[in-house]
Amino acid sequence: MDWAGIWNDIVNFFETNAWNIVIFFAVLLVGLIVIKLLINLTRRLLNKTSMEKITVGFIVVIIKICLYVLFVLILLSIIGIQITGLLTALSAIVLAIGMALENIIANAANGIVIVSNKMFKKGDYIEVDGKEGNVIAINFLFTTILTGDNKRVTIPNSTIVNSSVVDYDTNKTRRVDFKFDVAYESDVEQVKKLIIDCMISNGKVLLEPAPFCRLSALNASSIQFTARCYCDSEDYWDVYYDILELVYNELKRNNISIPYDQIEIRERKDKVNLPVEKSGIPKRVEKVRNKKEEINLENFDFTKALKSRSLKNKAKREMINNTIKEKKMKIALACDENKLLTKSIYKYRKKKLTKSLKKKIGKYKVA
Repeated sequence: MDWAGIWNDIVNFFETNAWNIVIFFAVLLVGLIVIKLLINLTRRLLNKTSMEKITVGFIVVIIKICLYVLFVLILLSIIGIQITGLLTALSAIVLAIGMALENIIANAANGIVIVSNKMFKKGDYIEVDGKEGNVIAINFLFTTILTGDNKRVTIPNSTIVNSSVVDYDTNKTRRVDFKFDVAYESDVEQVKKLIIDCMISNGKVLLEPAPFCRLSALNASSIQFTARCYCDSEDYWDVYYDILELVYNELKRNNISIPYDQIEIRERKDKVNLPVEKSGIPKRVEKVRNKKEEINLENFDFTKALKSRSLKNKAKREMINNTIKEKKMKIALACDENKLLTKSIYKYRKKKLTKSLKKKIGKYKVA
């Protein structure tokens, strides 16, 4: 292999394209900043419209991809690469990738279907494919939900489109269902009135439609009542737990028996020794959490930053002015103290001098 020839070719390339290389890196730096600022501006303009945030996110992603593809083509043309042949090769590559990534493309298409049909929106509490939680993100390929126990679940968009989706936050109101078991000797009308009164007493329960309660089942050891009421969607769990506790207390207060299964218990006579840690509960030591501040040009709020910067500068100037005033006051107090001290010393010396003169004068008179 002719290494000398290769080296000469490399040297000749840099010598003939030195200016193009400089332009390449300059365009690379400026182009990245400009693209991020354009994306930031586009997102802000779209957010001011009546368009939903999910749709805004999709449009911003498409614009971002187009800008970056155009940017790469511009960079390649600067360093002298023919774009026409590259576009032909790129088309073939895209076709091959499209056939290989059929599922991913299907997820992207289904993501567009989810957004266009408004199946649900960000923040809704949904149930799909055995998973339920609040929707925190919808993108081209996946939908992410946050479960009640704070787990992040990512579901492919194709799974969502091909499954039954339950959206609990579509309507403003939601029905709360209860089932209560009481003993057979209980008064049916008394139990029904008690349960309905408990539901009506809660201010979050809607009076229209009216709360409902009826005897619904005759079980082996109890009779079962089904109760229903409506409330605002955001008050569902508060109403559920409040009514459940209130009905339980009222059943006990009215001496209505709640049957339960009987269990045989045997007493254990041997002594059980359990290992015990005698040190007790340790003192809490707070974890130090470092906050990383990263500047994202795409989402950066320049107006807010400039305002905060001006406020910081104003506070800094006020602090400097206050410090200067304090120093001036200290200097003035020190000068006043020096004047008083000098004056008192002068008076003391004058008084002492007059006394000594008087003594001398007295001596001369005696003589």
